[in-house]
Amino acid sequence: MQIALLTLAALLLLLPGTAQAYVGPGLGLGAIGAILGVIFSVILAILAFFWYPIKRLFGKGKKKQDNQGDDLLD
Repeated sequence: MQIALLTLAALLLLLPGTAQAYVGPGLGLGAIGAILGVIFSVILAILAFFWYPIKRLFGKGKKKQDNQGDDLLD
């Protein structure tokens, strides 16, 4: 008898209930903006991590300058 009640209780927990809630346009747009902000910041972090090696690979890094005056700093 207890197994039947536990099974029935588990099945009732799986049924969706009615949500008595309202998400207004301000909260909805704020949530969408936060999600997009997180996604774009992760993409930007990945691109920034790989930007310097790619720039060095194509030789568009720091150009060689004349070494005049550098021996004074050593």
